[in-house]
Formats: sequence, C-alpha cells, structure tokens
Amino acid sequence: MAFADVNGVSMYYEVHGEGPSVVFAHGSGGNHISWWQQIPYFSKYYKCVIFDHRTFGRTSDELEPKGRTAFADDLEGLLNHLGIDKTAIVAHSMGGRTASVFSIRNPERVSALVLSGTNGGSDNEESREVRKKHKASPPFLPEGAIKALSSEFSERFPEKSLLYRQIMRMNPRHSPDFLAPRPNHNGSTDGRFRDLGIPMLFMVGKEDKLVHPKTIEIASSLIPHSEFIMVNRAGHSVYYERPEFFNDLVHKFLKINLTS
Repeated sequence: MAFADVNGVSMYYEVHGEGPSVVFAHGSGGNHISWWQQIPYFSKYYKCVIFDHRTFGRTSDELEPKGRTAFADDLEGLLNHLGIDKTAIVAHSMGGRTASVFSIRNPERVSALVLSGTNGGSDNEESREVRKKHKASPPFLPEGAIKALSSEFSERFPEKSLLYRQIMRMNPRHSPDFLAPRPNHNGSTDGRFRDLGIPMLFMVGKEDKLVHPKTIEIASSLIPHSEFIMVNRAGHSVYYERPEFFNDLVHKFLKINLTS
C-alpha cells in the first residue's frame, strides 16, 4: 500500500505478486478494492498493479480539478514511478478510457489490452444508433437495484451485492456529466488500434443494462485482430459476478500474448 506523487496528485496504488506486469483499471462504480476477486488469482502469475483513479477511492484531485482528462497521464506517471516499461492492462467500463488513451499514446508500453464493459472508443454509426435507442428506452430496473449487476446475481448473492454497493459508496460523489464525451472528442479509436496491432480482448455481460452488448460486439468487429466474448449470466460487471470465468479467460489470453 503506497501513494505516488503523480501528475499533481497523490495517487493511491498497490502492487501484488511478481512476473510480467498487469495493471487493473477500475470503473466508475469502483476503486482499487473492486479487484478483490482478481488479485489473489493473478498475483500468482503476474506483478499486479491496482490503483485509484483521481477523484476515486483514496486519490484526490488538484485544486483546479482535471478529472478524467488526466487519467491516461496519471497512469503513465504511475508506471514511470514504478519503473514499469511495458504492461498488459485489464480495464473495466470507465477504466477503458484510461487504457485506450494510454495505449494509443504509448503503444510500445502495452503488451495486451482487455476491455470489459467498454468499447474503448471503437465506434461507428451503427453502434451510435444502438446506443441512442438503448438510452431512449433503457431496460427496466426494480427500485433500489444496482445497475451494474444482473438481477439474478443480486437475488442470489445479496451479501456480494451489498459489498459492491459499499465499495461504490467509498468514492466521492461525481457530477452526472463526469463521463460525458468531451467537446474535442477525436472520433473512433478503431483505426488507430488496427494500425498499432496491440492484442485486444473485448468482453461484455449478456445481461448488461448500462452498456448495450451489441455496441461492444461492434467495437471488436472494427478491429480485426481483437477477440470478442459475450458472457452469459452476467451484467455489466463480469469481473465481479463471474470472477472464476473472468479470471480464467483473461489469464489464458494473457498467457498467449505475454509470451508470444
């Protein structure tokens, strides 16, 4: 457990295990604790780095806040602090923005990229239309439901659902537009990822209510060298709902691409 002076903030991070480096980037409903079902498994094979994005968990922002616009620079600063030249990145939801921007800016430092519940910026007109319809007519959610978890999971595992909510509540409150696209958004990332050739794995829960699964499938289809997995019996947070499946799938992907 430690803090690193990175890019104007005191950034909380932890390192577990030894071996090839793997960074885990959490989503907007989580922080470094979110990966409690991954670290005991992956730290047997890899040097695992978990951290809190600025304004999440134990990492604050600057007096003049930069918010998510600094996420990729923060990750670069953390890796420099740790002396890590190259790493795989496992990113969930919001963390996919961090991972994608960092990877495009520093492709020589990324050995493989896993994107869970996020398109990583890979987009087209069909995907935007699916997203528009999904937003206009979102799936029904019972009052008090956790949007990031499937209804079946919440019913079967109320104790884990409570823990998910408690982890989420450890974060400071964010404005509703915290993750809204920036005015200077540069368009789809698929062309840049095609050129860079970084091994990529996209996955999404079939019961995802926050992100329409079709948009993730389209994102992968735009990048020929990427893989796509639709996960049954899971909502937005596959890593949390089906950790054994998630861990095994990601480990197999990393074993191939970190040794090739």
